[in-house]
Amino acid sequence: MEIGYDIYSIAKIIDGKVIGSPSSNSIYTLLIDSRRIVSTENTLFFALVGDQHDGHHYITSLVKRGFKNFVVSTQQELPKDCCQLLVSDTLFALQELAKHHRQQFNYPVVGITGSNGKTIVKEWLFQLLQPNLNVVRSPKSYNSQIGVPLSVWKMAKNHKIALIEVGISKVGEMRKLQEIVQPADVLITNIHEAHDENFENRIVKAQEKVALAKSAKRIFYCSDYDELNKTVSELQNVVKVAWSENDKNCHFYVKNIKKHQKSTEITSIYAKKSLKIEIPFNDDASIENAIHCWLYLLANGNDNTIIAERMLKLVPVTMRLELKAGINGSTIINDSYNSDIASLGIALDLLNQQQQHENKVLILSDIYESGKELQNLYTEVAELVRAKNINQIVAVGEQLSQNQNCFEAINARFFDSTKDVIDALGTLQLENSAILIKGSRVFQFEKISRALEHKNHETVLEINLTAIQNNLNYYRSLLKPSTKVMVMVKAFSYGSGTYEIANVMQHNNVDYLGVAYVDEGIALRKSGVTLPIMVMNPEREAFHAMIKYKLEPEVYNLELLTDFIDVLGTSLMSDGTVFPIHIKLDTGMHRLGFQENELGDLMTVLTSTEIVKVHSVFSHLVGSGNEELDEFTESQFNKFDLMSAKIENELPYSFDRHILNSSGVERFPESQCDMVRLGIGVHGVAVASKTQRKLEQVAVLKSSISQIRKVKKGDSVGYNRSGIAEQDMKIATVSIGYADGFSRRLGNGKGKMIVNGKLAMVVGDVCMDMCMLDITDIDCKEGDNVIVFGDKKYTLLNLSNDLETIPYEVLTSISQRVKRVYFWE
Repeated sequence: MEIGYDIYSIAKIIDGKVIGSPSSNSIYTLLIDSRRIVSTENTLFFALVGDQHDGHHYITSLVKRGFKNFVVSTQQELPKDCCQLLVSDTLFALQELAKHHRQQFNYPVVGITGSNGKTIVKEWLFQLLQPNLNVVRSPKSYNSQIGVPLSVWKMAKNHKIALIEVGISKVGEMRKLQEIVQPADVLITNIHEAHDENFENRIVKAQEKVALAKSAKRIFYCSDYDELNKTVSELQNVVKVAWSENDKNCHFYVKNIKKHQKSTEITSIYAKKSLKIEIPFNDDASIENAIHCWLYLLANGNDNTIIAERMLKLVPVTMRLELKAGINGSTIINDSYNSDIASLGIALDLLNQQQQHENKVLILSDIYESGKELQNLYTEVAELVRAKNINQIVAVGEQLSQNQNCFEAINARFFDSTKDVIDALGTLQLENSAILIKGSRVFQFEKISRALEHKNHETVLEINLTAIQNNLNYYRSLLKPSTKVMVMVKAFSYGSGTYEIANVMQHNNVDYLGVAYVDEGIALRKSGVTLPIMVMNPEREAFHAMIKYKLEPEVYNLELLTDFIDVLGTSLMSDGTVFPIHIKLDTGMHRLGFQENELGDLMTVLTSTEIVKVHSVFSHLVGSGNEELDEFTESQFNKFDLMSAKIENELPYSFDRHILNSSGVERFPESQCDMVRLGIGVHGVAVASKTQRKLEQVAVLKSSISQIRKVKKGDSVGYNRSGIAEQDMKIATVSIGYADGFSRRLGNGKGKMIVNGKLAMVVGDVCMDMCMLDITDIDCKEGDNVIVFGDKKYTLLNLSNDLETIPYEVLTSISQRVKRVYFWE
C-alpha cells in the first residue's frame, strides 16, 4: 500500500537534473544517514549539508555498499550504473518531495506542536485511536526540518489518519513545515520556556506555533495559556476547540482533578454534560496531555464510555532506549514496552552500533494493530532483520509462530509465551551478544530484561547518550567546518563507561579518540572501535601491544621516542609502513612535553628515521577556563605557534596542531588550529555559565531508600556518634556510600540528596555502603528513589561545590560497582 516513485518523477518534483543511469526500481525509502543499514535497491540518499556535516563525503562508502541513487547539490564522480539528481539545496529537495507525497492523501492529518508533551500526546492519541483506525505517526520525536519530511513520507494508502509531530526552535521555521504537513487539525500542547532565548517574547513564540494552523479546519488548545489564547483568538476561518481549568464558560471546562497514589480522576463539563475519566498517572504533565487527547476524541464523536476504558489502559511512553550490562558478557537494549515496525527499524540501528559484540540478537513479540495483513507484516519484519544483519531472532507470540515461513534462512526460534523464553534462556546462546528486547506491553518483556541483566546493587548512574551526542554537536557548531575533533574517553570516559561513549563518538564520525593508558585503548579495539586512538601515557612495556592494536603514542621526551623507534624496528614494521605518533610540547603546564630548548635534538631524531611519522603536535592549556589566567593562556598560544612552526619547517610533511580543550573552544575560538580536544564538555559540564545553559545534562546518579526509622532527640546516627538529633527526626538509610564514590566529606550536613523533589541533608558519617538522610519533613517510603545528583535542584556542579572540588573528580570517583544504564531518547 506504499506509494513508490521512479527517478524521473522524483527529478520533476524536486527540480533535479538527472545525471547517470536511473534504475527502473521505484523508490520507497529515503535515507539521510549513511550509517543506517537499509535495502539498497529502492533507496534514495539525500546528501544533506549542515554547518558541521556534509552528506556528500559519505557517498563513496554508500556506493561500495551497493547504493545507486543520490540527491546531491555538488556533482559527484560516480560509477556509470549510479544515478544522481543534482539540485541547488538537498534539504529543500527532501522537503519538496515530502510535500508532494502528502498531497497524494485525503485522510485527516493532525499536526501536533507546542513547547512540551508533543511526543506523549502523539503516542497516546495513537494508543487511543488505533483500535478503530489504521494510524500512521511520526517515529519517536521526528519533528524537525528533517524529521517532519521523513515522517510524512511514511504515509500510505491503507492509513486512515496521520499524527505528525512538529517542532520549531526559532522564528521562520514553521512556514515550511506547515506547507509539508498541511494539517486539517492542529493540536498545541502548551507554551513554556523551551527555546525562549530564540524568540523576542512568548507572544512571538505562540504566533510561530499557531502558524501551523494556517490552512487548518480546527485548532485544539488550552486557553489558560494567555499568550496562546490571545494568538488563537486572532485566527480567522478556523474552528477553535479549547479547554480550560479556569474558565467555567469554556466549551470543555475541567471541573475537578483528583489525584490518587497512582492514578488521577478528571471531571469535566463538555457540551453541558458532566463527564469523567481516570488515567493511570498522577503527575501534572500527564494530566495535561491526557486532557488534550480526551478533548480531541470527544470532538470527533467518540463515546465517553469507550474513551474512559481506553484512558485507563494508557501506558507510559518510553522516551528512551536503555542500554544495560547483561549476564555472560552481553549488552541489553531494553525497548520492552512497545513494538511497531517503524520503531523497530530505529532500535535495530542502535543494536548495530554495539560494535563490542559481533553477535546481534533480536527478541521480538507479536506486533499488534499494524493495519497490515499478517503475512505482509512479518515478511517486512524478516526483510528488515536480514537488511540489518541480525544474527538471531527469538520470536514470541501466536502471530509470529503462525508466520514462521517468513523467516526462512534466518536463525530464528519461536515461542508461545514470555515464560517459555525465560525457561529456555540457557539454550539460546546469548553469551557475548548485543541483545535488543522489543515487545508489546502485554508480553511483559521487562521480565526477560530482568532475567538477562547483570545484577548490581540499587545505586545506578544513568547516562543519556542523546545528550552526549547533542553536546558534541554543540561544540562542533563553534568550530570551523575544517576543524577536526578528538574526544577524550580516558578514566572510564569520566566515569560514564568507555566503549559505550566511544561507540557514540564513532557513530558520530569524530576524528580521534584519546585515552590515558594502553589497556584502555586495547579494550576499545576489542570492542570494535576502529577510530584512530591516541594514548597519552604510553608505558614502554606496552609498546608491542600498542603496535599490535594500532594505538598511537603521545611522545613527550626523547628517551620515549627513541625507545619506541627501537621497538618498531624489531616489531611489525618491516614492510616499510610508518607508524603515527603525536608530539607533546610543554608550553607552561610543566607536566609532560618537549621544551623549546629540546626541539633541536627532537628534530635530529625525527628527520633521521622513516619508521615514524608525526600526525599531530599539541600542547595542554593550564587555565583556559579562568579569566584571571588569560594573559598566561595567550602566552601559551604564542609559544605553541613558535615551537610547532619550528617542527613544521624541518619536516617534509604537514601535521595537525591542537591545543584547545572544551573550555578553550568556548573562550578562544581563534585558536582552533587543525583539531580540538573535547572532554568534560561533552558530558555536560562547562566553565562559562552561558555555555552551561546550552549543554544538556548527561549523568544522573540515583539510589534508593533501604529503611526508614524514627530517631529521638539526643540519639546519635551513624559511626562515631557524629550525628546527634537536635529534635525528634525521621531518618532514611540510602544504599550509597564512600565505596560507591559518595565521599565521606559529605557527611554531617554537608551533603544533600533529592527525595521526592525535596532536598534532604546527610546525617552523621557516610558509611562504606550507605548513608543516612534527614527526611523529617518529606513524604516518602522505603523503596523510593533518591537522586544523588542530576536534578535541577541539586546538580553535579552543586555536589562538586559542596565537596570543594571539580566535576571531574566527582564523576571519575564513582565506583565501577555502580551499575551504568545508558539510554537514547
